Amino acid sequence: MKESSFCSPKIGSVAAVTLSDTAAVLNAEEYASKPLSQGRTGFPKQSGQSLSYWLQQVRCDPLLDHRTTEHLPQQADTVIIGSGISGTLIAKHHLETWPGKSVVVLEAREFCSGATGRNAGHCKPNQWRHFAKFEKAYGREQAIKIMQNEATTWRALVAYVQEHNVDCDLWVGDTYDVPLDDDVAKVAKACFERYKALGGKVDHIRVTRDPAEAAKISRIKNAKACYAWKASTLQPWKLTAHIMRQNLKSGVNLQTHTQAKIVSVDPSGRRKWVVLTLRGEIACDTVVHATNAYSAALEPSLRGVITPKPHMCNKVVPPRTMSGSKALQNSYGVLLPDSGIFSINPRCTADGVIMFGGSNPGQKELDRWVEQHPENCINDGLSRVENVTECVREFVESNFECWKGAEMSPGEGFDYSWSGIIGLSADGVPFVGELPGKPGQWICAGHHGHGMARIFTAAPGLVKLMDGETWDATGLPQVYQMTPERLQSLQSPAGDAPTIAIV
Repeated sequence: MKESSFCSPKIGSVAAVTLSDTAAVLNAEEYASKPLSQGRTGFPKQSGQSLSYWLQQVRCDPLLDHRTTEHLPQQADTVIIGSGISGTLIAKHHLETWPGKSVVVLEAREFCSGATGRNAGHCKPNQWRHFAKFEKAYGREQAIKIMQNEATTWRALVAYVQEHNVDCDLWVGDTYDVPLDDDVAKVAKACFERYKALGGKVDHIRVTRDPAEAAKISRIKNAKACYAWKASTLQPWKLTAHIMRQNLKSGVNLQTHTQAKIVSVDPSGRRKWVVLTLRGEIACDTVVHATNAYSAALEPSLRGVITPKPHMCNKVVPPRTMSGSKALQNSYGVLLPDSGIFSINPRCTADGVIMFGGSNPGQKELDRWVEQHPENCINDGLSRVENVTECVREFVESNFECWKGAEMSPGEGFDYSWSGIIGLSADGVPFVGELPGKPGQWICAGHHGHGMARIFTAAPGLVKLMDGETWDATGLPQVYQMTPERLQSLQSPAGDAPTIAIV
């Protein structure tokens, strides 16, 4: 077995195993797609969770522990569980659709302290790279529609931020997908050309396949090609907070530090459902599950269908040799030889701190460790996991000319990392719709690590369904729809759910 050049030997105090080289597959069937421990789930950690960089920036914001009323309301028309971008946007569109209905948003911990407040800060619409895996799973039409929907989602997010002048560090510019070896470049080319031949929209993508030119454009020394199109980075907590503040002005009741434990039928018959929380009960007619990775803890039918998994994000302060006029000016998806990916957000319109997310070899070692210690599936208290950080360090020193050998003074370098919990859906796409057999309970969850590129259309789409409109009215790909048939297929041990990689 050949040792990976991107991996260090430890995960904290846990010994890691050596990674073997794997064939280039462009994230189509990467490690994270392999079967996970069936049924592992859990509620959000109530103590010891790490602080993301986004959450570190807002420690004095009273929205973190906001409770609109001192006591939990005894009843409401609608209860939304989860205050991330899904729950917050659903509340917004709910208010616009039914301004007279009462809405309570429950959050288990601080406001927006789950995946939205812990991601790497991208809204990057995939515009070709994942076409092959979705075509294989769902056919050409749906695969193209998924690509189109992500572009629509990105435009909707940018339009909202610009129209409302939201202070959330929005950057709009070229994102680069950069294959890092010849085999990956060949797979990338084949996928791109097939997508183009089958009718995919590619005229907005600039393709450079000469390695020397790709390296010049991307500033990544070992680049073999470069694919460029428009995307965004942002401070996701601040965007979500802006929307929630507008919701509060319109009458939403936000209850933080109020963990939902059980949803059951209202025994009194006055309402359909009762949501039991650690602070008491609230009766309602409509429940919206917007808890993403934690969905199966609250809804047993989703065990093995939505599975939590910790992912690391690294905050890196670049050296002076890559600061100022020499700072990175683009976001990246760096496609690694082992079928992993570095997601890079340089915050080039904000503070210049570089965020590294994605699935590098160190992350894969962490995945294996979690498989062996499944109680950590909801552990967002991880920090400074050296396996992951060492992979980032080796990448930047090998690929950024101005980084290797640069003097690192106090305050520069590999400053901090934290974990967030991804909600892996069993078939790789989110669930949007009514929970089968539970009229009045709805879900928008299972975003498979790619929620920012889906939720700005998925959330309003869900509210349209709640209002009795047809699926076609949502504009979403049909494969996102929660149906009894889809759920039953995924629940079955013999189910043939398509293998879909994490983003």
